Amino acid sequence: MRFRWCPIFVVAVAALVAHAATPPRKPHVVVLGAAKSVAYSRAGDPAGAGPEESSLKTRPLVVDGRVSEWTTGDAHDVTDRSFVVRRALRINDALPGDAKSGASHWVWQRGPWLLVDRLTGHVTALKLPDYDPGASQVAWFRDFGAYCGVTATAKSLYAMVWQVGVRRPVLAKKLATYDAENHAWPVCGQTEWQREPLRVTFHPLGKDAVSFDVVGGSAALVEDGDADEPAKP
Repeated sequence: MRFRWCPIFVVAVAALVAHAATPPRKPHVVVLGAAKSVAYSRAGDPAGAGPEESSLKTRPLVVDGRVSEWTTGDAHDVTDRSFVVRRALRINDALPGDAKSGASHWVWQRGPWLLVDRLTGHVTALKLPDYDPGASQVAWFRDFGAYCGVTATAKSLYAMVWQVGVRRPVLAKKLATYDAENHAWPVCGQTEWQREPLRVTFHPLGKDAVSFDVVGGSAALVEDGDADEPAKP
């Protein structure tokens, strides 16, 4: 009697063989290293440094034993898997004449916010609309980032709430006119969040506080990426 293979049986056996041959996925290790202070001033970072700042605390973002980025400030857990933290950039500030003489001049600047996935080791720069390093201090709650934004024309100050999960602002309301040359720093006080109902309160300098109710989706979209995606160096 000739034995006939069942197609479903063949597929099941092939799947089991493939699964057995696949090596177990190596978990990624993502940590923020020890903090260190670096020289920092408005001369080195005119857009983001405070008038009296002389140092900046930085921490390395280490993925699988390698420094992926330098960061500054506190990290915020979006979920138990993802967090956001602000990037610290080391910029070459040497003039062309300095380069010819062999001199080098490096300065630190505050950079964009990063979204970090602990499971995949993936690091993504967040492009917050109307975000100004010198004016925008982000207050995080869940996957919402609230900050005072400055329009591209640098003439208007906006209340902005950007949601990580949907990659877009869920609130953009004008707060005041803005004059970068004559405006005091910081342009807004500490932004405040309220849970129920979900509400955010802005404190523009020299003006009354303004509150807005926020309506948005779930933070689950932050983690829709492929869990098997390799970490980027």
